[in-house]
Amino acid sequence: MAKRVVIVGGGPAGMQTALELKARGIEPIIVERDVELGGKVRDWHKLFPSFTPASDVLDPIIRGVKSAKIRCFLGQEVRAIAPDGVTLRSEERIHADAVVVATGFTLFDAHRKQEYGYGLYSNVITSVDLERMMNNGRVTLADGSEPRRIAILHCVGSRDEKVCQRHCSKVCCITGVKQAIELKQMFPTADVFNFYMDIRMFGAGYEELYREAQQRYNVHFVRGRISEAAQTINDRIQIKAEDTLTGRPLRMTVDMLVLLVGMNGNRDNESLAASASLNIAPNGFFEPKDSFRGAVCSQREGIFFAGAATAPKSLADTLAEASMTASTVAEYLNHKYNTR
Repeated sequence: MAKRVVIVGGGPAGMQTALELKARGIEPIIVERDVELGGKVRDWHKLFPSFTPASDVLDPIIRGVKSAKIRCFLGQEVRAIAPDGVTLRSEERIHADAVVVATGFTLFDAHRKQEYGYGLYSNVITSVDLERMMNNGRVTLADGSEPRRIAILHCVGSRDEKVCQRHCSKVCCITGVKQAIELKQMFPTADVFNFYMDIRMFGAGYEELYREAQQRYNVHFVRGRISEAAQTINDRIQIKAEDTLTGRPLRMTVDMLVLLVGMNGNRDNESLAASASLNIAPNGFFEPKDSFRGAVCSQREGIFFAGAATAPKSLADTLAEASMTASTVAEYLNHKYNTR
C-alpha cells in the first residue's frame, strides 16, 4: 500500500510539499480551510525582488496539484493533529503515516493600531489592499482620483511592544520598497515616502532594489515611525512623525497612507499544538525541533512543518523549505517501514 501523508494547508508550502511527495511515490492529501488552493499569494500582484507576477509562480503549482490528481479537502478545518492523521471540525478522521503542518500565517489586523485610522479613514489602506488594487489594474483614492503624495509605513504589527508583536516579519521592508517602485511606475510625478525604523534588506537583490528605489525612482526614505494619522476636511491624511536622524518632529499631509502589515502566527496554532503536544514559540509560530538540523521537524515523531508555519518567510524560502520537508518526510517513512 502507498504511504500516505496529510498536509494541513493548501498554500504554496503545502502544495509544493504535496507535489514532491507525489513524485516520490507517496500519497499526499491536502486539507485547506479555504475553498480554493493558493493561500495569501492569490491576492499578490508582483513578487520581490524580480517583479515576477505572482500568478506566474502560483498558477503552475496549482495546475500541478490538479494534474497529479492530488486529493484535496477544500473548505475543511482541522481540529486536531497526530502522527497518524488529523481530525476535521466535522469529526471526520483522515488516517496517515505522517502529517505536515503548512498552515502559514495570519496577517496583522491593522484595526488594532487605532492611531492610524484604518477602517475609519477612507484613504488609509494596508499593503494587502494595495496589492489587490494593483491586481485589479487600478490604484485610486476613495473618490476615484489618482494619489499625488503617498506615505508607506513599515512595521505595522511587527517589532511593536504595544500590540505584543515583538518579532520582525522579515518581508515587510522589501515589500515596502517594491510597492514604492510600483507606485512610482504608475504615477511618475507622485511623491512617495517610506517611513521606517530601520531598513532590513537581507536577501539576494534586496539591497540593490533599495538603492534603485532611491537613485532611479526618487523614493524618499524617512527614518521614523508615524505616531498619529488624522483625516482632513477634504479626505487627505495628515500624519505626525519624528525624523529620528535629525531629531526633529515632522508633519505632512498625504493623499494615501499604506500600512505594511506584519505576519503573525495563526490564531489556531495553540489549539493545534495542544492537540499534538507541540511547542509554540514566543512569537506565536510553531517551534521546530531544532533550528539548524531539524528546522522542518516537530517535537513529535511523524509530524513535520513547512513554510511560514514556523516563522515569517518569503515565498522563495517557503518553496525551498517545502522541498526539504518532502525529502525529510520521505526519509522518515522509508526508515519507518524498512525497519519493521
